[in-house]
Amino acid sequence: MPIFFKLSIQELPLTIDSIGNRWSQESISRPKGFPLYHWLQTENGQGTVTLAGEDIILNPGEGILISPHTPHRYRNNTKSWRTAFLTFGGTLANDIRKICGEASYLFIDAEEGQYFQEWIDRTLLSYQENRLDDLSLSAQCYEFLMHFSGIYRKHSQTEHPLYRQYVAPIIERIETDPAAVPDVDSLAREVHVSPQYLTRLFRRFTGYSAQNYITRFRINRAKELLIGKPYLQVQSISHMSGFHDVSYFISVFRRQTGTTPKQFRKNYGVNGS
Repeated sequence: MPIFFKLSIQELPLTIDSIGNRWSQESISRPKGFPLYHWLQTENGQGTVTLAGEDIILNPGEGILISPHTPHRYRNNTKSWRTAFLTFGGTLANDIRKICGEASYLFIDAEEGQYFQEWIDRTLLSYQENRLDDLSLSAQCYEFLMHFSGIYRKHSQTEHPLYRQYVAPIIERIETDPAAVPDVDSLAREVHVSPQYLTRLFRRFTGYSAQNYITRFRINRAKELLIGKPYLQVQSISHMSGFHDVSYFISVFRRQTGTTPKQFRKNYGVNGS
């Protein structure tokens, strides 16, 4: 159960702040997130990571890359939850989003997660045997990051058969009339898959679960209406965006944007209803 901190003493493009495996994972809550990019992967057992308004279950081999300052918490779902983890930063840290995308997290399934597990095991062994200097470690970290880049690009390919068959029809429906979109269970039935599988596909290709994608689209739609149609009341915008309870709409809008719909209008110099 090795764990190391501050592996590099030099300021390099990429540096490992902490790394470990076979870790007996306890529940953690970070309401302000973690200041660095953070990789967490299940080795044995099962855990749940809560962030961006959803619960993400991590089964063996599955992992998640969490962006800096993203509020999150995780808990153990089984008697023993063992994890591998890595936190990293460096002078290149501000450019990592260009490589991994703008989403607050990137979920990796067990098949793709095998690479990251092997990378952590290999890097820890090399470090313990004094076979990695600071520059080599930075290069190793770059290799780790670029593997995420490949996955991100692959997941973003809208020509993928799974995307075209299952995700594209749902996105088209959401964007055509967000107010008429049913719940995720009903959407899954329309494309003849389970809600869990549909959610996994959405995470794979968009970085968000199906429900989170719907919510984000509805909030963006509400923003457009709040600014573009100042004569509309907040209640009307709530319904047109797909929220049938105006109180719930205001609550979700505040959670997503940090402000209320009325204040959002004022911030943009719009005097609406």
